[in-house]
Amino acid sequence: MIVSTTPTMADKTPRVVILISGRGSNMISIVNAVNEGSLPIKIAAVISNRPDAAGINFAQQAGIDTAIIDHKAFASREVFDQAMASKIDTYSPDLVILAGFMRILTTEFVEHYANRLINIHPALLPKFKGMDTHQRAIDAGETEHGASVHFVTAELDAGPVILQAKVPILSTDTAKTLAIRVLEQEHKLYPEAINKLVTNS
Repeated sequence: MIVSTTPTMADKTPRVVILISGRGSNMISIVNAVNEGSLPIKIAAVISNRPDAAGINFAQQAGIDTAIIDHKAFASREVFDQAMASKIDTYSPDLVILAGFMRILTTEFVEHYANRLINIHPALLPKFKGMDTHQRAIDAGETEHGASVHFVTAELDAGPVILQAKVPILSTDTAKTLAIRVLEQEHKLYPEAINKLVTNS
């Protein structure tokens, strides 16, 4: 079930840069949607902060430009974010997409990409910001859970929501089983939310 919660953003010839830290399963879903013709964007690059990120190999095999900027090589979060922004800007992106990018971003970075930086969070925001969302939803006695695509702001997981997908919480659910079902919805939700932004639909 897809729930729209915010106005759309129009974009004529959208170029995107995707940031990952690991396997990049949401990045893969976006790439597949582009290849299937259901998502009218140009993926200009996939960038990782971890040299061992498996998603980089997938992006390379898909013919997408890639870069690795290892955060461990930088003296501070600020210097790392500056290096990231400098690299991202070489691609002139209309959107910067966080797809499992496991770094807390500086205010300066977020403001630089204001209204162009989006993330997917495994909860129905504004509920359950932060980590361990699946177990927290179960512990709170929630009857439904899900995922939210939202604009990134300086406050963690607090930016305007673009689109959400809901799943029921079953009496037999564990955090693991719930996470699996939510991730399945994430893979559908993220391409849909991006399409909503770039087509103003």
